[in-house]
Amino acid sequence: MKLRRILLGAALSACALTHAQDYTLTVQTAKPGAPVQPTTYGIFFEDINFAADGGLYAELVKNRSFEFTPDHLMGWQAFGKVEVRNDGPFDRNPHYVRLSSAGHGDWWTGLVNEGFFGIGVEKDKEYRFSVYARVPEGKPQVLRVQLIEPYTNEEAQDFAQATIKVDSKDWHKFVITLKSPRTTDKARLRMFLCDENGRSGSGVMDVEHVSLFPVDTWMGHENGMRKDLAQALADMKPGVFRFPGGCIVEGVTLDNRYQWKNTVGPVENRPLNKNRWEATFTHRYYPDYFQSYGLGFYEFFLLSEEIGAEPLPVLNVGMACQYQNWNNEKAHAPATAEGLKPYIDDCIDLIEFANGAADTKWGKVRAEMGHPEPFNMKFLGIGNEQWGEFYFERVKIVADAVRKAHPEIKIIGTSGPNSEGHDFDIGWEAMKRQKADLVDEHFYRPISWFKNEWERYDRYDRTGPKVFAGEYACHDRGKKWNHAGASIYEAAFITGIERNADIVHMATYAPLFSHVDGWQWRPDMIWYDNLRCALSASYYVQAMFAQNRGTNVLPIRNSNFPKKGEDGVLASAVWDKESGEVIVKVANTCDQAKSVKICLEGVKGAGEAKAILLDLSDYDLENTVDNPNAIAPKETTQPTTAGKNSSVIDVQIPAKTFAVYKVKK
Repeated sequence: MKLRRILLGAALSACALTHAQDYTLTVQTAKPGAPVQPTTYGIFFEDINFAADGGLYAELVKNRSFEFTPDHLMGWQAFGKVEVRNDGPFDRNPHYVRLSSAGHGDWWTGLVNEGFFGIGVEKDKEYRFSVYARVPEGKPQVLRVQLIEPYTNEEAQDFAQATIKVDSKDWHKFVITLKSPRTTDKARLRMFLCDENGRSGSGVMDVEHVSLFPVDTWMGHENGMRKDLAQALADMKPGVFRFPGGCIVEGVTLDNRYQWKNTVGPVENRPLNKNRWEATFTHRYYPDYFQSYGLGFYEFFLLSEEIGAEPLPVLNVGMACQYQNWNNEKAHAPATAEGLKPYIDDCIDLIEFANGAADTKWGKVRAEMGHPEPFNMKFLGIGNEQWGEFYFERVKIVADAVRKAHPEIKIIGTSGPNSEGHDFDIGWEAMKRQKADLVDEHFYRPISWFKNEWERYDRYDRTGPKVFAGEYACHDRGKKWNHAGASIYEAAFITGIERNADIVHMATYAPLFSHVDGWQWRPDMIWYDNLRCALSASYYVQAMFAQNRGTNVLPIRNSNFPKKGEDGVLASAVWDKESGEVIVKVANTCDQAKSVKICLEGVKGAGEAKAILLDLSDYDLENTVDNPNAIAPKETTQPTTAGKNSSVIDVQIPAKTFAVYKVKK
């Protein structure tokens, strides 16, 4: 429907104005409109800002398989006689470490791992240590394993330890549990080579895939997610989960791209990949930024299922990052069916991995990993944030092949990195010609842009592909961080997404995660250190929409819809047939409180409304790991009054506040 500014008079509504109002919002509750898609509000994961290793993925050991380059001991401090070798038991992770006698009974051999900006452990919590080990000479040796605080003034650095006896020439996996008697976010993992009497080892031991996990992971998975971060995702009630990127999909080169087949199967044999963000930002540079692929496509699909979100994987279209390669034809795969066959196969094989029977080639891999039932994947993104003919010609070849093999899968293309302009326009035209099901739009933009886009989706063609606002975030000039002053504009903008539920089927804020000691890009939705996390104001905005999504959009008239570039009150409304509620979302971006009359036509005797308010008036305020609750929604109730065939919510909405009102019909 075409939304316009309508100045309401008493004759236009059953809700007559009894006294001066800044705004009157009239909701026609008897006229449910377009369905609000279950996928409308979701999350987007990309391994930037140490979002996977060091973040959501609960592994606490950095470089656990000694595969980092150029230094295979990056993240480790070696002492005594330590040798890196490359003929280990895992063909795609061949490196391991040989620990040998240091040559004297009072000299020690071993390793210390620094973790990801330290290792976080909590008092009375258990941690599962595992290692593959052997004694190649057959002489039994002992591995003493410790959790330590290296810079303590206490009598001993170690505060938890256990031992593992290794007596076989063959590789075996050993598992022990360490219980921490204290809480610290900067611990280290230390290992000593010992003999059976606990003295400095006089033999040889080989160790590989050294791992430390909290026992208490999300859903108790052994190769699991960090519980508090995964819980934060579940609490949002997201409808769609896009992964694994982002520019991660492309890679700096095609060899560096994310390849999903490398991320499934036994975790100890998933090959390492250099994170493409390691080579991007010299102002915040992390030479130890790699992807272990411990968090892989199986784990992504499983997490999607557990948090109730539709999985939306994005795969490479045969192109490396255009920003880093531009129009260098040699950087990309040939735009032919033969040249793109590996990328076509990846798409079709992924559908089989996700949805195929357990006796198919890739369905069997999924079943052997623990999930014989299909994941019921419905969407596939082909390419990420690419543009121009380089993209258009490749995506057509790949998408046509996927449609021929799997016409049931909805294909998502992209309009490129811009929110408007020439490349954006021709991107949309190309996706229309190619009959993409959805088009992925990205806009990391300042407040001024959001204030000019209140009616963005009112103007869109209703006959073409649907919209996926796949990466968005608001910031202010010089303030690219998660402050309240930007988040109110996200809330106001999303009311336009909701009012246009017939055309906008998905929206995901980005990026999702950021380690406080390892970030390269901001703003981000969830910040964390090794033990704590902080949910940003942007998180709460997205969550308030997702948790109150409703099932159908309701027509809403705004008596004073703001002009482009102006502040004002913006609103949307939905009907939830499951709860029987009318839900109205209102964002006041003004610097002053505004008097708002919400007229619910067709709702009689509503009694009172449930109200959820998010105060975003303190422009510089943000949630941090030290002050995680500075901004949070507050619930209250709001009385209603009866009109003729209507109920009225008469409120003063404070300055820079986002509010949700829920009324039983």
